[in-house]
Amino acid sequence: MRTPIRLVIVLCASLTLVASASNAFAQTARERPLTRDIKVISSAGARALADACTAWAEQNKLTVAMAILDWGGNLIESHAMEGAAPNAIDTALLKAKSALRWRRATSETNRIVRSGENLAPTFMNDFPQPGALPIVINGQVIGAMGVSSADGEKCAQAAFDTVFKGQTTTAAR
Repeated sequence: MRTPIRLVIVLCASLTLVASASNAFAQTARERPLTRDIKVISSAGARALADACTAWAEQNKLTVAMAILDWGGNLIESHAMEGAAPNAIDTALLKAKSALRWRRATSETNRIVRSGENLAPTFMNDFPQPGALPIVINGQVIGAMGVSSADGEKCAQAAFDTVFKGQTTTAAR
């Protein structure tokens, strides 16, 4: 007779434990949002960045190519000025991907790699060469812009300033 009573007690205790764990999970889910709103750069925004960077490059007598990615790494816009090197768009795209992945200017990633502080970008097939910035609005990375020039980050920042009028930062931290 004692075995069935022990079994009933163990089952009741188990059900109580499962119920309390379920309630705790439900309470935690209510306290933390299960979704979040994500800003994305529009094609119009990306085109405006390309136009602004082109204007800056022309003013500074540079010939560049650029690539603008959304937050997921999808290419939204690319543009090469007349006379840009044949590999310029590929270079801009690789830089933009690196800025997006590491969520920092590629010049900063380049410095970190060169100092030996972090070599991960080199074996993760990134391209940590100066010339790209993440696009960060209100602490949220909404994309990245890579420019195929030694002054690429200046061109990208000038484009951000023109298009987003001071709403962007260059770090997501």
